[in-house]
Amino acid sequence: MYDGSILTLWGEVDAQLREAASQAMASLASRPDPAPVVVDARDVTFIDSSGVAFILQVFVLGEETGATVTLRDPSAEVMRVLDMVGIAERLLIEEKASA
Repeated sequence: MYDGSILTLWGEVDAQLREAASQAMASLASRPDPAPVVVDARDVTFIDSSGVAFILQVFVLGEETGATVTLRDPSAEVMRVLDMVGIAERLLIEEKASA
């Protein structure tokens, strides 16, 4: 899920991923410097409130540590849910360049 600079989410992002999400947050929180973090959400097929909360936690941690956090190429499902809860415009989103 997390490789040091890119946090990759895929498939169903819901409460069942709680343990993996906790491990990723611990890794992010223990970094010695505020290096940028990219949350790659292109392959997410479903996201519930737990997944949205996780993404928000990553962004809040970035704000607290001074790390830039970018949501890269979120799937249509991720954008639909973020728009529905009214937070999409508050996140730094990098959309795939159209060809």
